[in-house]
Amino acid sequence: MSNPGEFPQLKNDLILRTLRGENVERPPCWIMRQAGRYLPEYHEVKGSRDFFEVCRDAEVAAEITIQPVRRYRGLIDAAIIFSDILVIPQAMGCVVEMVEGKGPSFPQPLRTEQDVQRVLDYEVDITKSLKWAFDAITLTRHKLEGEVPLFGFCGGPWTLLVYMVEGGGSRLFRFAKQLINEHPDLAHQLLQKITDVASEFLARQVIAGAQVLQVFESWGGELSSMDFDEFSLPYLKQIASGVPKHLAKLNYTGDKIPIIVFAKNSWYALDKLCDSGYDGVSLDWSWDPKEAVKINNGRVTLQGNLDPGVVYGSDATITKKVSSMIKGFGGGKQNYIVNFGHGTHPFMDTEKIKFFLEECHRIGSQ
Repeated sequence: MSNPGEFPQLKNDLILRTLRGENVERPPCWIMRQAGRYLPEYHEVKGSRDFFEVCRDAEVAAEITIQPVRRYRGLIDAAIIFSDILVIPQAMGCVVEMVEGKGPSFPQPLRTEQDVQRVLDYEVDITKSLKWAFDAITLTRHKLEGEVPLFGFCGGPWTLLVYMVEGGGSRLFRFAKQLINEHPDLAHQLLQKITDVASEFLARQVIAGAQVLQVFESWGGELSSMDFDEFSLPYLKQIASGVPKHLAKLNYTGDKIPIIVFAKNSWYALDKLCDSGYDGVSLDWSWDPKEAVKINNGRVTLQGNLDPGVVYGSDATITKKVSSMIKGFGGGKQNYIVNFGHGTHPFMDTEKIKFFLEECHRIGSQ
């Protein structure tokens, strides 16, 4: 699908206008992990197939991406391609498995200098190794028929390093912390290579059809403020500046593509993230919206930040907390995108999420 042709005209550009800093009629709404395990239709399509097998099937990935847009028609203002942040380590020569009930697993984590060097020496060609990802984006963009914009995304360099070194998720982050403290130079080399791959990957997602991008630095909050400034922030900044450079090399002549950064639990870094070159900064639920607005001071669009657990509550609770959130972000008519402070849970009630979205529309339009 190297020649996507003309894409259908976009009918809903609310999120793009918001990210440009324009005044809007209401805050746009989308949800991290809006496509996936809480939707019964996802399980029907996925069946017993392996998670990554599903991601690599363009038809299936497109269908899963569009499912929440279809179910919540008129309530969701963006789709996000069904994929995973760990496709970059795969493109860098790492084996990644998705283990049922456990999550991602790296059978050969990078635990020695030789392990890291092996990845540093690996010749990456994402046009081949991640061709399926670009095919899925192009197909999805066509199938959306312009209903809403399509997000592409990648993992933040520090977060990807954590998975590659720890061998999966972690509570102690022992091996990742050992690497940055015992072999900081080696850690920087690995972070740089991940950053270079991520920047090209995002740019090529745009060429394939992505209209908005997000970088997920999900483990950002596991770093101290000092270490965040050394091992995360410089690489996040490089991605923000690197994507337009890659697009220029690829002869992209379309509209400016907005990029959002989400550094979970990195509360100490908000001021710096607002100056890091991104159009939007997504916030986890630990933030008081009013405090975040004060720190941001109109520099970028803020996104978030309802605790996803609120949707387990009563309708009255959802209404109260949605109202508080939107009012805290200044009413939502400028520089604000509604989202959760992290992703959905597999156990969530689809009707509760619908009510949440309806309330966001109602309250955000006032």
